Amino acid sequence: MALHIHEAWLLLFVIPALVTPAAINHEDYPADEGDQTSSNDNLIFDDYRGKGCVDDSGFVYKLGERFFPGHSNCPCVCTEDGPVCDQPECPKIHPKCTKVEHNGCCPECKEVKNFCEYHGKTYKILEEFKPSPCEWCRCEPSNEVHCVVADCAVPECVNPVYEPEQCCPVCKNGPNCFAGTTIIPAGIEVKVDDCNICHCHNGDWWKPAQCSKRECQGKQAL
Repeated sequence: MALHIHEAWLLLFVIPALVTPAAINHEDYPADEGDQTSSNDNLIFDDYRGKGCVDDSGFVYKLGERFFPGHSNCPCVCTEDGPVCDQPECPKIHPKCTKVEHNGCCPECKEVKNFCEYHGKTYKILEEFKPSPCEWCRCEPSNEVHCVVADCAVPECVNPVYEPEQCCPVCKNGPNCFAGTTIIPAGIEVKVDDCNICHCHNGDWWKPAQCSKRECQGKQAL
C-alpha cells in the first residue's frame, strides 16, 4: 500500500512538467473586461454637421458665428455647410518695407525705409550730396539715389592738372600747345630753334603748333 502512494506522488510532479506554454490555448481563457473594452469599442465623436463648426483646436462655434481658424488670420462664418472664410486679394507689400504686421487678414506694412543707401552710406530723403568731385546726387522719396555727372569742357592746354576737390582739370600755366615735343604758350610766336618760329592755333589747343621756317642763324654766321 505504501508503494502505490509513493508512485502517485511521482505522477503529480511529472505531469505539470510535461505541459509546455505552447500547449496552452489562449482562447480557453477569456480576456479581462478592460482588454475587451479597449480592443472592441471605437472612440465616438460628436457629429456637428449642420449644427456648428469646429476649429483646429477642437473649439465648437454656433451657426452664424464668426471665428478665426488656427491656420489663418482671415475670419470665417460658421454655416450649415461648414466654415465660409474670407479670401481677399491682399495688396503687395512695398519692397522697401521694414516692418510688417500679420494681425489682420492681410499682412500690412507699418514702416517703409525712409533713407537711401549709396556706396555703403545712408542719406535722408531729399538730401543732396557729392560722392565725388564730379558727381551731384540726391536721395529721392522712392529711396533711390539719382546722380548727375559733370561734363567737363576740353582743356585749353596739353598739360592740365587735377586739383583736390575739383572735378574738371585746370590749365595752371594758361593755354598752350605742342611744337614737336616742346610746349609753347598760346598767343605769341615762339622761336623753337634756329630756323623755326611756331604759334598755337586759336581755340584748337589739342592740335600741333603751326610753324614757319625763317632764315637760319647758322647760315647768317657763315
